[in-house]
Amino acid sequence: MMMKRWTLLASVLSLCALLAAGCSTLDEQQREWIFQPSDRSWGNTATMTEGMQDVWIDFQSSITGEPARLHGLWLGGKPETTDTPVLLYLHGARYNVAGSAPRIQRMHELGFSVLAIDYRGFGKSSKGLPSEESAREDARAAWTWLAARHPRQHRYIFGHSLGGAIGIDLAAHVNDESGTIVESTFTSIADVVSGFKWGWLPFGPFITQRFEAINTVKDIGSPLLVVHGTADSLINPTLGRKLYDAATVPKLFVLVEGGSHHNTNSVGEAQYRAALSQLFRMKPENTFAANRPPPRLAPPANAPTPQDVRGQAPATEPAAI
Repeated sequence: MMMKRWTLLASVLSLCALLAAGCSTLDEQQREWIFQPSDRSWGNTATMTEGMQDVWIDFQSSITGEPARLHGLWLGGKPETTDTPVLLYLHGARYNVAGSAPRIQRMHELGFSVLAIDYRGFGKSSKGLPSEESAREDARAAWTWLAARHPRQHRYIFGHSLGGAIGIDLAAHVNDESGTIVESTFTSIADVVSGFKWGWLPFGPFITQRFEAINTVKDIGSPLLVVHGTADSLINPTLGRKLYDAATVPKLFVLVEGGSHHNTNSVGEAQYRAALSQLFRMKPENTFAANRPPPRLAPPANAPTPQDVRGQAPATEPAAI
């Protein structure tokens, strides 16, 4: 038994030595694994971008020293006024911005004009393998673009999964956002890895793309809405709760019963509507159908104790997106 343990330890130490010897390659592999950059959309979601306008954001990258271009999709209000809130949508890994079209549409139905972008390496944006640093720079460039064109409107940040960690970093470095919304988001990449089958192995020191949202969430200065599904098999809901607990601003945690990593936004639509009205004071006439009143959420948003809102999924769960 003791011999087996020493053999395992020797194997782990050997693996760590190999990892340390190939830091450059290791970094690239992590970036590929975490982002999975693609110019593809999920299923037939690209067809759902009809009515959205193409947006191009050009800026000079301080990382590469070269010009960079981001492609985005814009879905505005009809009509749009200074009372219309504006949302910067930051997607997760693997698929391009068109793959988020259903979620973009739902946020629009909740009352937002939406700008959704592709990070460099995704879709039609500048080519290259994205990194934590470049994705942060892309988010800030998009926020600057949005603020310049909609200076009089309340502007919000939304991030799904990996995009939530990017969004929290953005919110921690700007001071003109009205609120931040994250869905199916984690505390750090290290915490995500620790939940895998081999998560007990000492990989932590070799993680180069850390995305430590648990640390930056303490620096945001606007209300925070954290949404997670109980059936999320990719990002454990306990990580969403820990992220919420670490925030010091007015906040709300919405746990959607039956929501997965991909469909919490649709399964929990009624809870979204109620939370937006309660935490961000969005006008009910903009966020609720006349014949569908919001569910009751108590206590009020300014209550001194944390709030944990649960809801029931509909009998038939919509297709994952």
